[in-house]
Parts: sequence; C-alpha cells; structure tokens
Amino acid sequence: MSNVDLTNIHYAAITDLAPHIAKGALSPVALTEHMLARIEAIDPTLKSYATVMADSARAQARQAESDIAAGNYRGPLHGIPVAVKDLCFTAGTRTMAGMALRRTFVPDADAAVVQRLKAAGAVLLGKLNLTEGAMAGYNPELDIPVNPWNPDFWAGVSSSGSGVAVAAGLCFAALGTDTGGSIRFPSMANGIAGLKPSFGRLSHAGTFHLSPSLDHIGPMARSVADAGLLYDALAGFDSDDPNSLAEDVELIGDEPDLDPSLLRIGIDPAFNAHNVDHGLVIAIDRAVAELKTQGASVVNINLPINPDMITEAWFLISAYEAVQAHADTFPAQADGYGPYFREFLTLGASITTEQYRQASVVRDNFNDAFNRLWEEIDILIAPAGGVTVAVDRSTMYQGIAALQAVSEQVHLEHTAPANFAGIPALTLPCGRAEDGAPYALQMMGARLNDRLVIQAGQLYQSLTQWHCQHPQL
Repeated sequence: MSNVDLTNIHYAAITDLAPHIAKGALSPVALTEHMLARIEAIDPTLKSYATVMADSARAQARQAESDIAAGNYRGPLHGIPVAVKDLCFTAGTRTMAGMALRRTFVPDADAAVVQRLKAAGAVLLGKLNLTEGAMAGYNPELDIPVNPWNPDFWAGVSSSGSGVAVAAGLCFAALGTDTGGSIRFPSMANGIAGLKPSFGRLSHAGTFHLSPSLDHIGPMARSVADAGLLYDALAGFDSDDPNSLAEDVELIGDEPDLDPSLLRIGIDPAFNAHNVDHGLVIAIDRAVAELKTQGASVVNINLPINPDMITEAWFLISAYEAVQAHADTFPAQADGYGPYFREFLTLGASITTEQYRQASVVRDNFNDAFNRLWEEIDILIAPAGGVTVAVDRSTMYQGIAALQAVSEQVHLEHTAPANFAGIPALTLPCGRAEDGAPYALQMMGARLNDRLVIQAGQLYQSLTQWHCQHPQL
C-alpha cells in the first residue's frame, strides 16, 4: 500500500518518486491506478493516447510491486508509469504510426526500446498519438493531440502525443522520435524536456521509420534529470539495428555533477535572433547569463548554417528515404494515406538518385564545417525551433500547402542540423511568452557527448523553475 499523498503526484519527478518506491512507501499499483484514472478523466479532451494498455499496465505494476517487496529492485524506473510513441512495436498491441491503414497491425514482438523499458521495470501505460508516418500532417481518421497549455496552441509535430501526455501529467515520461525536430518541437510547444541523442545511441529496431539516416529515438520528460534516467536505461548497442553504435555508453549516473567553470558555451547572436520571437531571444540570453554566473565561459561563434540550403537538403533526403521505408504500402495503397503524407511521398517518388546524392553532399559538407565547432566550444545554445504558434487544428488534416503557415513560423534550420550531424540535442523550457506559450532553448554537443549535454541541462534547471510549471487542467 502507498503512504504517499497521490493528490498531485502525476506532476512529480521520477527522481522524487523512485526513492519512495524503492523503500516500499509508494505502491506502483496505486500509482498506476492514479495515472489510469487521470487518463480516463482528461485524455478524451487532450487526445494524447492512441491506445491505453490498462490491463497489461496493471499486471506490470503488480509484478513490479511484488518484485520490489521481494528485494529485487531494478533501479529508478522500476514501477514508474511511462508511455511510448505509437510507432514503437508492442507485442500483442496495435502499432499504427499515425496511419489509418495500419490500424489492424499488431506486432508479435516489442521494439528494442520497449524491451529495455520493461527490463528496467517501467510500467507501460500505452501508445501515444503522432502525425501520420511521423511527418507533419495527421491522418483525417485519427486524433490530433491538444496542447494542454492552450487548445489553440500547436502541440508540435510527430511526437505531439508524447509531448502532450508528459506535460499534462498523463505519464511520467515518454519516448519520441526525431527526424528533423520531432522530439524537440513538441517539447518546446508543451514546455517539457526532450532529448534527441547521438545517432545510433538508442536502438531503432522494431520501430517504423520515416528517414533511416536521420531518425533518432529519445526520451521526453518534465525534467532533464528524468530524461537522463531513461537515457541510461535505453542507450547501448543493439545488433538488430544496423545503425547502432558499438562504443561504450557514458551513463549519466556514472559521473559527478558538471563543473561549470570547465563549460564553454557557444552562441551565435545573429542566428539566435534571426526569425525568432524577441521574447525568446531575451529568454535565451537570460539563460546563458545564468550559466555564466556559475562560471561557464561564453564564446561567440558563426554557425555555418544556410537556412534555405539546410531545409531543402533535409526535405530531399527525408522524402526520398520515406518512399523506400513505405515501399510495401506506397503507391499501392496511396488512397489510404492522408493528404499531407500522401503528397509528401508523391514528392519523394519524384526525387532522382542524383538529387538525393547532391543533397547528401550538402549534408556532408555542412557536417564537416559544423563538427569543427566542437574544437572551440562544449555546448551550443540556440533556439529550439522558434515559438509555439496558434493554429487552426483542422488544417493539420490537410495537405502541404495548408500547413505552410505553420512551417514558416517554426524553423527547421534550428533543429535539422543536429539530425544531419547525428549529435545530441536537448530542448528544455526557459520562459513564457505573453500569451502563455512556453519558451524553449536547445543545447547541442559533439557526437557521443550526450552525457555533457544532459549535465548542462540539469545545471540550468538547478538554477531555474520553468520546468516546475504545469498546465492547470
């Protein structure tokens, strides 16, 4: 039984809950029942879940409680209710990837990341909604998640259900995927922390792909520290993923706190202000100043980013690869796709091998220049994709032209570079706009320097309280 007050526990940090669970003061069963009741009460409005796995969640919670009582505590995720984006395979439970034509697809095995969550003792509450095929628009037959801060606000792109569920206290953490910003945009929009790890650091085995050379999978949580716990549980080599990294993982828990005096922060003032809301510019400058007061040094740099070139190359690469990833259903079942993703795949089918090669050369040349930055700096701080905008949600069911207005206000040049380079990138809240929308910044680091990026994010959150604010539902 639980002797911890559950009244507002849905917004608690995993780092706070885990010690209570470990010593038997908090029941995983009671915690899971609380979360399932909250989902039942609130999610019909927010629409973050594609499938609630109530029966299996209860069974996992009972098993966790029994194991812990027997002295078999597995670590800080044991007994913690979490959820995953609905393109991660779950044995015996449908996995749709936001596609109506996949509504009857039931995998016979879990994705690698789901296996590792279960191995850590986490309780899987369910599968979270996303854009169709993890691109930008939604299938008209499926739900669009609603931003819990304001239903008129954009909820982000493909990992939108993950962002909404975490922000609204409908799970304690979630998994998202990121091909050009789909962890970071929803984290920005919903005021949470989202980590796109180094490419290949978390296995993609058993997940639907959008663009295999750009796809990343990573944790989303209300604090950077909680995201770090998931990273530690999920990172590592997987022979079933051809892109999985064999290098040893530097776990967050294996290293003392970061010494700020050794941290070199890079900023490009012109880039940070270009097409960015003035209030966000001020919020990012304030965040850099906070870190500087702790002893970090600040280095002004010139980012080698041509926004138009980056955006064009990203679309060519992702669309070309998406056609290959959907070869079993497109174009044969083109009518089963929604307007946006059908148009996107049609565009991809028109891209020649030479155009793809040229876009890949643009990516390689950019990466060569971008990766030289890490000789001068340790962490790059930049916008996390502009600001959260008001949208007519009905347009999210329409084609590419209808969504152009949203695309023009959230900027791929802020997020796609980290996908090109395969480097770790962390989004975290840093303020609020006058209309109440969350402001967010992005921290990036060198390839495989995930631990430093997470530590820098934890340092910032130790100085501020933005991550402690929650929507009033």
